[in-house]
Amino acid sequence: MKMGNPAPVGLFGFGVTTWMLSSINAGIMPGSAVPMVLACAFAFGGTAQLLAGLMEAPRGNTFGFVAFCSYGAFWITFGLFVEFFAKGVPGTAVGTWLLLWGVFTAFMFVGTFALNKMLQIIFGLLLITFLLLGFGEFGMASLHTLGGYFGLATAIAAMYLGGAEVINEAYGRTVLPIGAPAPKA
Repeated sequence: MKMGNPAPVGLFGFGVTTWMLSSINAGIMPGSAVPMVLACAFAFGGTAQLLAGLMEAPRGNTFGFVAFCSYGAFWITFGLFVEFFAKGVPGTAVGTWLLLWGVFTAFMFVGTFALNKMLQIIFGLLLITFLLLGFGEFGMASLHTLGGYFGLATAIAAMYLGGAEVINEAYGRTVLPIGAPAPKA
């Protein structure tokens, strides 16, 4: 029995939730839209991504397992923080948390060099997003806004890859290119 590919679910969960929050960070949507972000963070960005990650393990995809489980946990943590714990927490603590996610993402970004070009683009954009948002929490509001725009680009790239994986598999050929990995030495 062939197992289905869980990656598109994780990519769309990540992309949709990232788009929603990044729209607020970029100033495109008002802060009053946060409850919609939280719903996405708990259900699609968090739970669906976590499940996609767990489904990657039996497929032997360590990268997918680590990425989807970790970023799924990120979204669940974000939702819990905003809903229950944010009051009184200094921006520097939030900034440090985001910068630590930047460090994690940097390691994952290096891992993408052996994978397809779209993953490289997604993780490169996400790394920049976390750095801008993190430093933005240290009193540099313009960086926070710029991080929102990089988050939007990240979301588009993630949803493109999710769509490409579904469409390419359905057609049995490359309809939407994702870029082959660099040749191994």
